[in-house]
Amino acid sequence: MKIVHVVYNMEMGGAEMLVAQLCRMQRGNGHQVEVCAYDKLGALGAVLREEGFTVHVLGEAPVPRTMLRYLKLFRRLRPDVVHCHNPAPTLQAAMGARLAGVECVLATRHSLVSPPYDRAGEIKFSTWSWLWLDWVAGICEVTCENLRAAPLARREKVVRVYNGTSAINRVPVERVADEFRLLFVGRLAKIKDLGTLIRAVALAAERVPRLRLDVVGDGPVRGELEALARELGAAERIRFHGQQMETARFFSGADVFAMSSVSEGLPMSLLQAMSLGLPAVLTDVGGMREVMDLSRSGLLAPVGDAAALAEAIVRLADDEALRAEFSRRAVATYQAEFTLERMDAEYMRLYRTVGNRA
Repeated sequence: MKIVHVVYNMEMGGAEMLVAQLCRMQRGNGHQVEVCAYDKLGALGAVLREEGFTVHVLGEAPVPRTMLRYLKLFRRLRPDVVHCHNPAPTLQAAMGARLAGVECVLATRHSLVSPPYDRAGEIKFSTWSWLWLDWVAGICEVTCENLRAAPLARREKVVRVYNGTSAINRVPVERVADEFRLLFVGRLAKIKDLGTLIRAVALAAERVPRLRLDVVGDGPVRGELEALARELGAAERIRFHGQQMETARFFSGADVFAMSSVSEGLPMSLLQAMSLGLPAVLTDVGGMREVMDLSRSGLLAPVGDAAALAEAIVRLADDEALRAEFSRRAVATYQAEFTLERMDAEYMRLYRTVGNRA
C-alpha cells in the first residue's frame, strides 16, 4: 500500500512526532510511505529524510495554488491513501486527493477546538473538507465530541483512534540523593500554561525542599517563563533544557510527569511517560482527564489553580506507595490502549474500509 501523510510542517511537536513514528511503523510493515509538508521541512522532516523517507515540501502559497499543487502531486504519486493531519492540511489537500482518484482519504484532528471558538474555521473544516473525506479521526473521545458538535458536521464519519507511541526505554541516569524530580515535555506556548506549573513548584517547594522541575522543549514564551521562575525565587529548581531530539534520559530521571495546559487533546509526552511508569500531575482538561479515568495513574487539578497543583505534587512526593501503584497502573493502561502498534492497526483498518463518502 502507498501512503502519503500530509502535514503543515515537520517541526518538533506531538502530532509531528506521531506522524514520524507512524511512518516508521508502516514502512516496517512493508508499505511505501511518503510525507508532504506545506510550510517547511522542520527538524523531524530532516531526520526522516536521513532515514530514507521522501519528504515533499510545497512551500507557502495562496490556498488555490496550494490546492492545485496537491492535486498535481497526488496525480503523479498515485497513492492508495492520503492521511491528512489537522485542519489546515486537510483543507488544502483533501479535495486534490479525491480528484486525483485516491482510494482512501482521511484526516486526524490532533487537538481540541482551542478557545476562542472559531465558528467560521470549524464550518470550513466540517463542511468543505469533510465532503472529500472517508473518515475524520479524533485522538480521544473529547476531540470526537468536538468534531461531532461542529456546525453541519457529518457525524457518521467521525471515529476515535487513540494516539499511540513507542515505549520509552529506561536509560541509566545519575540522581542527586533525596531529589524529587518533575518533568514537563512539550512546546512552550501560552496554551500549555506552564506558568501555573512553575508557580505550583514554588509553592510545593516549601514542603518538598528537594523538589526540581525539568522543562524539555522550546517555544515563544520561554523567556517569560524563565523570568517568572527568577521572580518567584525558583530559578535554581527549574531547568530549561530547550528542544531535545532524544528525551529518554529526562523521562528516566523523573519521578512524576506534569502538565498544566488550559486546552489539550491527548499529549504524546503523557503517553511516553506512562510507558515508563511515571505517575502524573495534570490539569483537568480534554483528553488528559480521559486518560486518568482509564488509568487512575495520576492526580488532576483545576485549570490555572497553582495551589491545587502544588497540593497534588506534595501528595505524590510524600506517598511512595501511591506513586508505586500509579506507576503500575500507568504501564498497564499504556500497554492496553496507547501503543504504537494498536494505533497503527486501527488506522490500517480505516485505510481498508472505505464507504463513508458524501
